[in-house]
Amino acid sequence: MTAQGEMIAEGPVETIEPEYFVFANNNEYLRGFASAANAIAMDLGAVKGGVQEKGPIGLQVMGATWGLVQCKVPSSSLSGLGIKVAVLDTGFDIGHPDFIGRSFTTETFVGQPVQDMHGHGTHTIGTACGPKEPSGDTPRYGIAYECQIFVGKVLSNAGSGSTAGVLAGMNWAIANGCEVISMSLGSSAPVQTAYTKAGSIALDKGCLIIAAAGNDGSCTGSPANSPTIMSVASLDQTLTPSDFSNDGKIEIAAPGRDVFSSMPSPRLHGIMSGTSMATPHVAGCAALWAQSSSTLRGMNLWERLQSSALRLNFPLCKVGSGLVQAP
Repeated sequence: MTAQGEMIAEGPVETIEPEYFVFANNNEYLRGFASAANAIAMDLGAVKGGVQEKGPIGLQVMGATWGLVQCKVPSSSLSGLGIKVAVLDTGFDIGHPDFIGRSFTTETFVGQPVQDMHGHGTHTIGTACGPKEPSGDTPRYGIAYECQIFVGKVLSNAGSGSTAGVLAGMNWAIANGCEVISMSLGSSAPVQTAYTKAGSIALDKGCLIIAAAGNDGSCTGSPANSPTIMSVASLDQTLTPSDFSNDGKIEIAAPGRDVFSSMPSPRLHGIMSGTSMATPHVAGCAALWAQSSSTLRGMNLWERLQSSALRLNFPLCKVGSGLVQAP
């Protein structure tokens, strides 16, 4: 690769980098290398099943989830109307009854239908874009309930993908003018030029990419470690950093432990934990801020999210500017 890089130094190719596997950044679905290897094996057809750890089925709360309450979402008068939110993940359960009447723009980058057979994507979309008033006694779990939803399937039904697929999804979201792009995925790779470049282009075009910091208790993973992508850490219900949440390059924090949201049928709802769950809280609040003013786009939106965050008594490397707040 070094030799190739030297050969094309004067050509049209800007950089040559390794291709990395990326995974759903969720503490419930992916714990350690063994699960990562298992997901790859599933994608390659070597095995027909895998270990998937799922959280509790129910959560007894009234009105709204604890995460939305801490982010001041229920008191906001904004809905995300007119804002495009792209969630790049494992797809979505398009027939979910809580989303009847909502329109979706979808695309797959993994050679599988957009329909979510994993659950991670449906859960993250539920938090960022879910309904204001779910049916029955289900608590409110969604933030930008009137935004335009863009579903980019960049992770397979086993929860894994590649750098190329993620970049293709990012380009698709940017080309569609999505003001907010949420990515609850990552790897332990170092900063990658391609992600940094994509993040820079997004900011220049008025889009903001928000990504999960990772869940192995180490340094912020890729692509969240890129300087042009906003990195999100996870908080527990006591507003302390989650023990699994990575630190280092962290811009902001959000609820990530025991988060209730949508799941594919027939389950419909469930609880997950991870920086994956924190990221859509920030994405949803970003959509509300974007709706509040046409000037809050790209870097202006990034800065507003940070300046309005609730300060927490923890190092910046663990929580960044603090807990994200809705306008």
